[in-house]
Amino acid sequence: MKKRPDKLTGKRERTAIYGTGKRYRVKGIPGIQDRSFHTSEDAKQWLASAKTDSSRGEFVDPRKGEILVADYIAEYWWAGRSDEPSTADPMRSRIWNHIIPLVGDYALREIDASALRTFKAALLTRVEESTAEVIWGHLSSILGSAVDDQRLLRNPMKAKNSVKPPRAIDSKAKAWSREVVDAVRAELQDRYQIAVDLGIGLGLRQGEAFGLAEEDFDFAAGVVHIRRQLRWDIKGRPYFSLPKGRKTREVPLPANLALRARAHFRRFPSTSCTLPWRNPEAPTTALEERQRKPITVELILTSSHGNRIYYRTWNDRSWKRALAAAGLIKPVGEKVRHDGNRVRRVLLYAAPREDMFHVLRHTYASVQLEAGESVVSLSKWLGHSTPKVTLDHYAHFMPGAGQRGIAAMDAWLRDPSRPKVPEKSLLACRAAHLPPNMQVKGIVQQGTDMSVKYKETARGGLAVNIIEC
Repeated sequence: MKKRPDKLTGKRERTAIYGTGKRYRVKGIPGIQDRSFHTSEDAKQWLASAKTDSSRGEFVDPRKGEILVADYIAEYWWAGRSDEPSTADPMRSRIWNHIIPLVGDYALREIDASALRTFKAALLTRVEESTAEVIWGHLSSILGSAVDDQRLLRNPMKAKNSVKPPRAIDSKAKAWSREVVDAVRAELQDRYQIAVDLGIGLGLRQGEAFGLAEEDFDFAAGVVHIRRQLRWDIKGRPYFSLPKGRKTREVPLPANLALRARAHFRRFPSTSCTLPWRNPEAPTTALEERQRKPITVELILTSSHGNRIYYRTWNDRSWKRALAAAGLIKPVGEKVRHDGNRVRRVLLYAAPREDMFHVLRHTYASVQLEAGESVVSLSKWLGHSTPKVTLDHYAHFMPGAGQRGIAAMDAWLRDPSRPKVPEKSLLACRAAHLPPNMQVKGIVQQGTDMSVKYKETARGGLAVNIIEC
């Protein structure tokens, strides 16, 4: 209707859009935004449904789910996170390089089974299944937060059973032999050989080894305190932080490793290094200033120039060269470097991930388990959250893994007509070569009805205890 009445008739006239608007409005429901409808039937139906869902605590206004996935991530999800750089940087890279380009233009409420299938198919053309599994988890976390923010009723990635998440191919942890460890250690520079000893003897991660200080060695108590790790953010800035899982731990110090450590300390004195704690970014509040206050550590592993070790440079110029010298990998090319007037040709290596520094940690676990060490103790020394994590990674290193099951299955499938005699007894050998004579078969049949209980003597013979007929 027009605002002003007609001068001749004194009545307000209808406009061109008269009757096309939403005339019926529902309002007054606590916690629910008002909504308008074209017909009273639609309004009443929505009102009844909204009241029911509201009473159950399940009401979600569909209009809140109209925000785009990209906008929700940038404005609400990512803005509310406070991860350390070692976690935040790779996570941000995966989200902005894969999730936002593939599903960023979808509204939250449009993420259904079809959209997830399309996302999964496109994702697997970009990355390996192991990386796709991690990215899938990121998207599930984003949609789960949208549920908590009452923008979605439920997480479609958990409600849609027809769409399975990508799964990486299960691969067992690899351990090196003593010969391989010694060969790689011998090819490293003398100042870096202790790194192999720390990985093998303590099961340290690479960042934990590079962040270890001389004061962390308690020779009197025979333990090493794992208190920190040396990390680098995506911009190449170093900092110290707690070990993975924000857990410090104590690891038993083998006597021979203690001797090697003392020798290393005498030959290569520790170097003082001061770095920020937890985050290299400049603090913006008093709390961040206290949390990121730099600490000074006497590092036992430093470069030949006395600097902290940058893991990428160390892996390329020291570790991979040692692997190549030990015959584990081969060069795949070369890179030309211009240092002033000098031209250097540097060989490039493509070492598989299973042969990088972490393999020393796997070898430490394998040696411990093969020696019969408790899984609970090993889990504590490795810094795992639970012994289950240790079993999932290293159960195949346990002595006789799988042999009990094979023996049980073999016993299950044993021919019941065969006499139950010791595997190494003389009767077992004779029974396998009995001639097809009826009289002999009759004697054997009588023998099968007799239970012979025996035990092994100290000299390897059999002593009959009881004969039951």
